[in-house]
Amino acid sequence: MRSTFAQVRTYERSVQLLMVNQFTINLGFYMLMPYLAAHLAGPLGLAGWLVGLILGVRNFSQQGMFLIGGTLADRLGYKPMIIAGLVLRVIGFATLGLVDSVPALLAASAATGLAGALFNPATRAYLATDAGERRVEAFALFNVFYQAGILLGPLVGMVLTGVDFRVTCLVAAGTFAVLSVVQIRALPARRGTDPKADGDGPAEGVLRQWRGMLANRSFLLFSVAMTGSYVMSFQVYLALPLEVRRLGGEGRFGTVAVAVLFAVSGLSTILFQTRITAWCKARLEPGRALTWGLLAMGSGFVPLLVPAVLPVPDAGPGRWLMAGGAPALCAVLLAVGTMIAYPFEMDTIVRLAGDRLVATHYGLYNTVCGIGITLGNLLTGVALDAARDAGLPALPWIALAALGLVCAAAVYGLHRSGRLAPVRPSAPAEAAAV
Repeated sequence: MRSTFAQVRTYERSVQLLMVNQFTINLGFYMLMPYLAAHLAGPLGLAGWLVGLILGVRNFSQQGMFLIGGTLADRLGYKPMIIAGLVLRVIGFATLGLVDSVPALLAASAATGLAGALFNPATRAYLATDAGERRVEAFALFNVFYQAGILLGPLVGMVLTGVDFRVTCLVAAGTFAVLSVVQIRALPARRGTDPKADGDGPAEGVLRQWRGMLANRSFLLFSVAMTGSYVMSFQVYLALPLEVRRLGGEGRFGTVAVAVLFAVSGLSTILFQTRITAWCKARLEPGRALTWGLLAMGSGFVPLLVPAVLPVPDAGPGRWLMAGGAPALCAVLLAVGTMIAYPFEMDTIVRLAGDRLVATHYGLYNTVCGIGITLGNLLTGVALDAARDAGLPALPWIALAALGLVCAAAVYGLHRSGRLAPVRPSAPAEAAAV
């Protein structure tokens, strides 16, 4: 960790602040969200479908508005969108803790989702702009802070929720309020590189910008190919906990084993992200690094075939090893694959955008991946149900491993064909037609 902080200090103050921001954003978000469903169903006594609706509204409002948030960031500047998103989170989180009517809860949930759509593309575009030629290393460090917030947030939330869920909501809102003030006072104003927006010509209309982006076939193909990485990584929250409980039961072991899944994923990123990125950058082209990252993620589901095809002992160390060991190894390989791919993934988006309208490209990329995650999780759920009903527990893991192989082949094909090569920033019109 000492070397990580030493690397952070070599960047501009704005980049350092963005990394701390992301840690704090995830800290505040994950201290609240894992416990929201239990609050809605328990003390508030809402029906299961209403709980699902409230949670779904948050996800829909975020995924559906990423493109708008990115476009606004490129038009108005990165700092205003970051601050607007943070303030909206303050309002949304405070409302979740202070109201009990369904319409107010739906509005608060939508506000928290919209907040993410505003500050996420802006933050990544800002980081890419100020990191310059050191984007890959900057995004590696960014992922360390990102995962640290995810790791620490639920622990803080568990303590606060033990007192009262309203306390959790107000502390989370207060965290975002403090962060908003810090951004207003300390974050320099910044906007992306777009000659027409800087007075070199008439302002380009939003629809024309979107059409140009949609004509960028390399960018769209890359977005679709990388969607599988998010479907696979999300299984730490969906399929792996279900598998742990299927093999180990619903008791204390299952709870501890699920916690271990999250811990090994976050800790491995915190400890090894910068080393893995440095090793990959020194030896691999970006396209090859992305391919190896996807292959690593797909291979993570292979260990789960062992308890799927071999008899699991009814008790003892053998049962715990199968129920906890295989999912934990899967979580580690998913984390390793993400560590390999993520910094090059974020850098590739900037290059395919031609360093122009970067936040808008991040917004569309997040939207495409969000749609893919929704469909992927739906199909994974279907596969889990079908596997249980048909007595074929290996089916979901074979499908997910195949997904990793297909996505890796797709990215490698884009790399070999030259579609992932840098776009010349001096020719924005040509970049839009790639």
